[in-house]
Amino acid sequence: MGKTLFDKVWDSHVVRKIEGGPDVFFIDRHMVHEVTSPVAFLGLKNRGSGVLYPNRTFATADHNTPTINQHLPVQDPLSANQLKALEENAKEHGISHWGLGHEKNGIVHVVGPEYGITQPGATIVCGDSHTSTHGAFGAIAFGIGTSEVEMVLATQCIMQPKPKKMRINITGKLQHGVTPKDVALFIISQLTTSGATGYFVEYAGEVFENMTMEGRMTVCNLSIEMGARGGMIAPDEKTFEYIKGREFTPQGADWDRAMEYWKTLKTDADAEFDKELTFDGSKIEPMITYGTNPGMGMGISNHIPVAESLEGGVSTYKKSLTYMGFNEGESMMGKKIDYVFVGSCTNGRIEDFRAFASLVKGRKKADHVTAWLVPGSHKVEAAIREEGLLAIIEEAGFSLREPGCSACLAMNDDKVPAGKLAVSTSNRNFEGRQGPGSRTLLASPLVAAASAVTGVVTDPRELMQEEYA
Repeated sequence: MGKTLFDKVWDSHVVRKIEGGPDVFFIDRHMVHEVTSPVAFLGLKNRGSGVLYPNRTFATADHNTPTINQHLPVQDPLSANQLKALEENAKEHGISHWGLGHEKNGIVHVVGPEYGITQPGATIVCGDSHTSTHGAFGAIAFGIGTSEVEMVLATQCIMQPKPKKMRINITGKLQHGVTPKDVALFIISQLTTSGATGYFVEYAGEVFENMTMEGRMTVCNLSIEMGARGGMIAPDEKTFEYIKGREFTPQGADWDRAMEYWKTLKTDADAEFDKELTFDGSKIEPMITYGTNPGMGMGISNHIPVAESLEGGVSTYKKSLTYMGFNEGESMMGKKIDYVFVGSCTNGRIEDFRAFASLVKGRKKADHVTAWLVPGSHKVEAAIREEGLLAIIEEAGFSLREPGCSACLAMNDDKVPAGKLAVSTSNRNFEGRQGPGSRTLLASPLVAAASAVTGVVTDPRELMQEEYA
């Protein structure tokens, strides 16, 4: 019987199998940031241990970093201490460190692919759940806890049970105005936030084949939000073209040897999955969430479901709507918003800002809306300027901030105030995720742009139609 893509990568990295237990699993690339690494490094120090392969570990600051005035000292004491600890730990152990002010600094899951650290067939971990992003390159990538961060630093291995395998096929062609973010939110709405628990997902079909690499990263990023251990897409010519010539990508003869292996990384025709699902991509429309988890999403033209029509706890569902200030059966369209956030490891890449700029061009930001546009890295920031997008954004009344995780999570200064409603291109809409008492609607950069200029939740296709009227 043939092997899946997941099997091929996983099995080639098993150092030892433990009878009735987890595999001892080798890690090719370890990404660390300032939040989940300090305690891990302290554990090394207490045990008198060092980092086994410093050249396989890459450190960047992102979660706690401010997105304005990064040249000034960080004001929050906890954030400042964590950033300082990362710098000192990286220096002590000979790890490359891209801190505030470094030209390569940015969100860990944005800079990894940008510099060719992320490669097909690699195993990649980070103390961050959205490490699944890197699976877009045909890598096995997943988040780990702080104790596991310490384990990888010390041994370059991790103890890990092999997940089950799921394949999600999406056929057909996407409608105009439907983005990879919408595809991901659609899948989560169908599976719920626990529907892929215990599985590693391979995405396949025409929709993913036609996606750009940045779009694939967005989809894989959100794999964790349906309970999956991670998600991956088989590498193809788009993959190879994207990574070729980047700083940490193999060069010359090494590239040729790598390509020989990378081209074998696809699921065999006779391979079997534990579960397989297929959806028609042409039926997907721009998505919006209405509740307090990413599975509570729907097509933007629909109405909020009635509790009795759903599986699960009615009281929990109604509690979620109460927190959001919404009612069953309501339309989301036209709801007044207060904030818009474009950024994060989900939608902080140049493609996302191109989409945003395309819709705000020639329009103006609604006066009552506060908008935070935060590139995922300095590379993205530079591209926004070089491509003329900054001029379009500023003409529409928006401003650009400096790179960082920003309003994805309430670990820095970019917090949405209590009770305020934000349309966000990030990955989670839990209670208080963007600030205590904040309310979050997850959406694509196009939905965010349309809502930012109208001041209410808006289907971007309405503005797109105006352009062609």
